[in-house]
Amino acid sequence: MRRDVWNNRYLYLFILPGVIWFLVFCYQPMYGLLIAFKDYDIVAGVLDSPWVGLKYFENFFRDYHFKNIMVNTVAISLLKLIIGFPAPILLALLLNEIRARTFKRIVQTVSYLPFFVSWVVVAGIWYELLTFDQGGIVNTFLMSVGLIKEPVFWFGNENYFWWIVVVSDIWKGIGWGAIIYLAALSGIDEELYEASVMDGANRWKQTWHITLPGIRSTIIILFIFSAGNIMNAGFDQIYVMQNPTVMGRAEIIDTYVMTTGIFQANYSIATAVGLFKSIIGLGLLLMTNALVKLFGEDGIL
Repeated sequence: MRRDVWNNRYLYLFILPGVIWFLVFCYQPMYGLLIAFKDYDIVAGVLDSPWVGLKYFENFFRDYHFKNIMVNTVAISLLKLIIGFPAPILLALLLNEIRARTFKRIVQTVSYLPFFVSWVVVAGIWYELLTFDQGGIVNTFLMSVGLIKEPVFWFGNENYFWWIVVVSDIWKGIGWGAIIYLAALSGIDEELYEASVMDGANRWKQTWHITLPGIRSTIIILFIFSAGNIMNAGFDQIYVMQNPTVMGRAEIIDTYVMTTGIFQANYSIATAVGLFKSIIGLGLLLMTNALVKLFGEDGIL
């Protein structure tokens, strides 16, 4: 092993920054999980703070906000998974059918540019599009075609909040997600398409029998990760888009941790809720991976 490390020392130097990053930001903070089981005192420190067992987990489960927080978190995540997960696949398939290379590059560039814009800016853009005041593009258009008679207060109505979150999330990430599938599509042997043409297959049959099976492994892996990430409804997005009028639909686990744990300096309950979310996410990841293997596909473990 020492000989292998020395012979490939320059290659190991390339991965050293990544290893250090994981040690500092992923493994070292796990020491702080003790706070979830202690009545943490910032002066006494982690080790000298008294043990309280599962007290803060029980406090979270008994909180009258618990049911609403869980429903909002799971509902938003499931909507993003059901509607948002297939969106990059569909875009990649459409881009793959475009033969004009210049037009294809323009569409691809425009579609993934929002990914590099922060959620603060994206939220501002959507507020301007859906504004209740005069000049809101969406309200103006809907009134001009007769679908509504007066402006709608989109961001002030709880019934619309989840859909605004899902659509804006798709708009921001669809182009970047499509890049992965386009890379997978480029690995499909062109001779398969040529053979299918000889057999009389049209484009739809080629997509169904060649293209989709060719990227199936990529879809499955990304689906497993997405399923394991259900408890993460998107803190950045929700935090900048929520307002007092929609808090009944906008309060999720991460924003609860921010307001209850961080703003009120209750670090123990913040850690307990974060640990609870991580355990659920790990369980969903393992369950989805086992389910995929049950159907004869390759999982990630």
